[in-house]
Amino acid sequence: MMELFKLFVSARSVTVTLADGGLYSTKKPYRLTLNGEDAGMADTVVTSLYGLWPDTKYTLRVWDGDKLAAKLSFHTKEESCTLNVRRFGAVGDGAHDDTAAIQAAITCCPKQGRVLIPEGLYRVKPLFLKSHISLEIARGATLQLETDRSLFPILPGMTRSTDDTEDYNLGSWEGNPLDMFAALLTGVEVKDVLIYGQGVADGMAQQSDWWQNHKVKRGAFRGRMLFLCRCRDITVQGVTFRNSPAWNLHPYFSHDLRFLNVTVQAPADSPNTDGFDPESCRDVLAAGVRFSLGDDCIAIKSGKIYMGETYATPCENIDIVHCLMENGHGGVTVGSEMAGGVKNVRVRECVMRHTDRGLRIKTRRGRGKNGVIDGIVFDRVEMEQVGAPFVVNSLYFCDPDGHSDYVQSLEPQVVDDRTPTVGHVAFRHVNATGVACAGYFLGLPERPIGKVSMEHVNIACAPDARPMQPAMADCVPRCVRKGVVARNVAHLLMKDVLITGYEGEKVECERVGCLEEA
Repeated sequence: MMELFKLFVSARSVTVTLADGGLYSTKKPYRLTLNGEDAGMADTVVTSLYGLWPDTKYTLRVWDGDKLAAKLSFHTKEESCTLNVRRFGAVGDGAHDDTAAIQAAITCCPKQGRVLIPEGLYRVKPLFLKSHISLEIARGATLQLETDRSLFPILPGMTRSTDDTEDYNLGSWEGNPLDMFAALLTGVEVKDVLIYGQGVADGMAQQSDWWQNHKVKRGAFRGRMLFLCRCRDITVQGVTFRNSPAWNLHPYFSHDLRFLNVTVQAPADSPNTDGFDPESCRDVLAAGVRFSLGDDCIAIKSGKIYMGETYATPCENIDIVHCLMENGHGGVTVGSEMAGGVKNVRVRECVMRHTDRGLRIKTRRGRGKNGVIDGIVFDRVEMEQVGAPFVVNSLYFCDPDGHSDYVQSLEPQVVDDRTPTVGHVAFRHVNATGVACAGYFLGLPERPIGKVSMEHVNIACAPDARPMQPAMADCVPRCVRKGVVARNVAHLLMKDVLITGYEGEKVECERVGCLEEA
C-alpha cells in the first residue's frame, strides 16, 4: 500500500500527502472515499478535502481502481460557530462594496469561529485579520480587490517610539521599511489563523494601474495579496491568488507558517508578481503549491542593510515540497534582499517548467556580515526548459550602485562588515532538460563560495536553446549550450554528474580551491 500522511486538519478541511513516488502530480489518479462516501478523485501528491463537519471522526480511503491503496483516520477540530458574511450585509454581486460587512464579520468572530464567504463576487478594499479564527473563501466565491488605490489604507514603513529609542515597522518594499498599501488580506501580530477554501482572491491588477509605471511610488508602494507582519501559526489552504498588484504572498518577520495546495497566478509579463516571498521568517512549509506568474515563483529574503543590521533576523528552516513552478524568472530564489541571512532551505520533490532559472541565489558586496546564505539543498527536483538550473551570483547588479566598481570588481576587496557570505549549496538527484547553461557559480574573489555539491545530477542542453545571461553580473556574458562555470569557489564536488549537449568544456574553473569529481 502507498503511504498516506496527514499534513493538516482543521474543523472543516484536511490536507494529506499521497506518497506514491510522484513529485507534484501522483503517478496515476486515485479515487477517494470518506467514511464510505465518494469524495472525488485525486491526482496531486498533496491533496485537500473540504466540506467536513467539526469534531467528527473520518476515515479516508484511497482506491487504485477497486483495490484499496491506503487508509487514514483523523478527527476534525472543534468550531464555536459560523458567521456568514451575507448576514452582515455582504451582497456578493461584484458591484456593491462589501468591505465593511466582511470586516465586521471578522471583527465579531469569536475564538475558534469561522467566517464564511459563500459563492459570489465580493468587491472589497483591504481586509484585516484577527487571531484565533478561520476565514473560508468557499468554492465559487471571489474576493475582488478595489482598483482605486486612493481608497486604500497605508501601512507606514517606520514610526519612531515616543521616547525615540526604537522604531515600529509595518510597511515594507524590496527589503526596506517603506510605506506600502495594505494587502487584500493583511495580518499584523495575529496568531492561530486559517485562511482556506476553494475560492479565489483576485487582485484585479489587470483592470487597474498597478502594473503601469510600476517602479514609480504613487502614494505608497504597491501592496500584496496576503501580508503577514509579525504573525505566527498561520495556515493558508487551497485558495487561488491571482493578479496581485505586486508580490502575492508575503510573510514578514513571522513563524510557524503553512501554505498548502495554494495556487498563485499572474500573467507572464506582470511586473514584480513574485509568488511567495517569506522575509525574515522561520519554520515555514510550502506543500503542493502551484505557481505561474511574471517574476520569481519563490523568493526567500531577509531585508537590505538597514533591516539586516537592525534586526539581524534570518529567513530559516524553510521546507518547499511537492510544488510546481511554471513560468517565472526563478523557481526558487534566495535574495537579493538577504542582509539578515538565509539558512536551512530544503527544496525537495518539486517540478519546475519554463522558469528562467531553477535555483537562483543573488547577493552582492554591501549586503553585510549578517548576510550569510548557508544550507540550501535541492533534492529530487525535475526541471524542464529551465534556462540555467543552478545559479549562485555574488556580483548581482541590483540597487542604484549595482554597476559600481565596488560591487562589480573582479579584484579582491577588503573583507569588512559589508561583506556577505555564501556557505554550502547542494544539488542531489536533479534532472534538468532543455537548458542553455548547466550551472553558473560566481563567488566573491575575497570570499569565495564555501562549497557547491552536485551529486547524481543529469543535465541536457537544448540544441535549440536561446542565448541567455545566467547570472546578472557585468562580467557574465550571454551564453548557450554551456557546461558548468565555477569562479571563486572554495570546494566544488561533482559526483555522478552527466551533462550532454554542451559545447566547449564540461566544467570551466577559475580560482576554484578544490575540484572533486567522482
